[in-house]
Amino acid sequence: MNKNEAKKRIDELNKLTAYHAKKYYDDDDPEISDFEYDMLMLELRSLEKEYPDLISKDSLTQHVGGTVKEGFEKVEHEVPLQSLQDIFDYDELYAFDERVRKTLIQEKSKEENNNQITLEGFIENEDEKLNLKYIVETKIDGLSVSLEYKDGEFVRGATRGNGLVGEDITENLKTIKNIPKTLKEKVDIIVRGEVFIGKKEFEQMNEERQENEEPLFANARNAAAGSLRQLDSSITASRPLDIYIFNVQKSDTIKFTSHIESLIYLEKLGFNVNPVKVECNNIPEVIKEIEKIGEERENLTFGIDGAVIKVDDLKQREILGTNYKTPKWAIAYKYPPEQKETLLKDVIFQVGRTGAITPMAILDPVKVAGSKISKTTLHNEDFIKEKDLRIGDTVVIQKAGDVIPEIVGVVTNKRTGAEKEVKMPLKCPVCGADAIREEGESAIRCIGIECPAKQYRNIIHFASREAMNIKGLGDSIIEEFLNRKMISNIADLYKLKLEDIASLKKNGKKFAQNLIDSINESKNNEFYRLINGLGIRHIGVKAAKQLAKKYKNIDQLQNATYESLLEIDDMGEIMAQSVYEFFAQEQTKDLILKFKEYGINMQENESENTDNRFDGMIFVLTGGLENYSRQEAEEIIENYGGKTSSSVSKKTTYVLSGEDSGSKLKKAQELGITIITENEFINMIK
Repeated sequence: MNKNEAKKRIDELNKLTAYHAKKYYDDDDPEISDFEYDMLMLELRSLEKEYPDLISKDSLTQHVGGTVKEGFEKVEHEVPLQSLQDIFDYDELYAFDERVRKTLIQEKSKEENNNQITLEGFIENEDEKLNLKYIVETKIDGLSVSLEYKDGEFVRGATRGNGLVGEDITENLKTIKNIPKTLKEKVDIIVRGEVFIGKKEFEQMNEERQENEEPLFANARNAAAGSLRQLDSSITASRPLDIYIFNVQKSDTIKFTSHIESLIYLEKLGFNVNPVKVECNNIPEVIKEIEKIGEERENLTFGIDGAVIKVDDLKQREILGTNYKTPKWAIAYKYPPEQKETLLKDVIFQVGRTGAITPMAILDPVKVAGSKISKTTLHNEDFIKEKDLRIGDTVVIQKAGDVIPEIVGVVTNKRTGAEKEVKMPLKCPVCGADAIREEGESAIRCIGIECPAKQYRNIIHFASREAMNIKGLGDSIIEEFLNRKMISNIADLYKLKLEDIASLKKNGKKFAQNLIDSINESKNNEFYRLINGLGIRHIGVKAAKQLAKKYKNIDQLQNATYESLLEIDDMGEIMAQSVYEFFAQEQTKDLILKFKEYGINMQENESENTDNRFDGMIFVLTGGLENYSRQEAEEIIENYGGKTSSSVSKKTTYVLSGEDSGSKLKKAQELGITIITENEFINMIK
């Protein structure tokens, strides 16, 4: 490669690495694997080494990736939080050792006033005198943070950021139970650690997100980083974060001679210290430990992406010094992702709690990264088509982030012609209801109201405040009812008996009576609440009210045509199709018969307010109201025939402005929209 070609490629690599670093460090949403990113950086370093005059100050080889997220206070690190240079083979490890030894011997030679020293000479004569030891630790796959203590009390915590300036995340860090708020000694100290999410906990998080149809976290590191960098610390507190401390950044009250000595002291203070820290006398011992960690990494409860090799003696570290970005006394050995070939034997389909149907690959069992893999998710129909997967294919498996097994490709030259196309189901594999994929969505869903896989979520929604408002029927009680097979669908709530509910709790008779009363009260709810409670996809409170207003009772709604549904204001094609398909299901018809049997109101109240003073008007609410909740104000507007919107536009009639109104008020002023106060609103509805 000539210099012009090198410059072009370096420019490309600078753009690529900057983009992917932002996705990784700032957005916590990587688009490529760690290994792919490492290979880009390795290529960039190699080219810059060959053409040093082409190195740009913006190159990620020259500084740490990451910025301070808006909303956080900046923290200037007293001691920079540097990153480590990555290596990928043992030759590079020996070269690192050689550089360390040469620097230390040269420094010793200067002290002895003897600057004439050869590499051969120092290897033969001075090597053993160095007393050079290395500490090998696991490179934990998480987010690096600093913790500052004054007089033994935790006073501040920050992210690494760009190494020099990070984000103040003290309140978020206080939610992590393994970060001591008070140390066992009254010392002033700054330590560095890695916040992470354990393998088991990460799998559980992604399982829950898949059930809730939320985007899956790409890996445990980004899950931890995204959790820590929340402006709302209650979100951080809900995530299973943990931490291992691995370094003393600064100590004003005690001095150490070695790294291992400092780690022992940190444990004494009450810190959760990296559990893997092994002393080695030479590089062969280091390699042995790296290989041991590689063999045992699957048994670790936390994810790692390498092994860290550090000079143990702190005085030797001072002599070795640092570069602009990395210390010269430490290096990180990165393990390549292990890949194996296996047979895709079959594809089965699992139904989540929201009705999403997920294809699951059944594999000929194969051991990857220390664990036996026999199945893995295929995500959705688009993933199967993108990979061109067929039953009977030989596929390549690897574990993403050492946790999630995934299919990364097909060995097409091993196809025999006997492979079968993967066909997505037209019916739910659990209940037999229609399986629908809506335009613009990747998931196929079961739309059966009585599907056993969906009942927990269905009942939670049915009992919620905006639906049937059954007080006392919390998530845990619903789960208990289902586990004990006391109910199997939402209609079964109306046949629960007092004594059955009372048996769930000690002295539970009063609780049971209150719940029975609330269930019975819900029978007389407004018709729209029942429609909303059915959980028809794309139909919320507003649409439910419109449906109740137009069709008056459940029989008319059940017999509504697609065309008549489209006549309703703001009822788009997707919503109309969803309602039509829902009421066409046999399960829905069966459920309605049960509701009729239990005496549940399924018609619009004839005494409904006929005052349509807000007909044709659109209100936007902003800020806090003194006399009404947001929901109450919206209901009043809708009862008088008006509509509410979440955004201000030229179509907006009024903006109802309360306390601490924000950008909506400003936009209304810019557009010349009429702005009313809460008192003016009250006068309008008198």
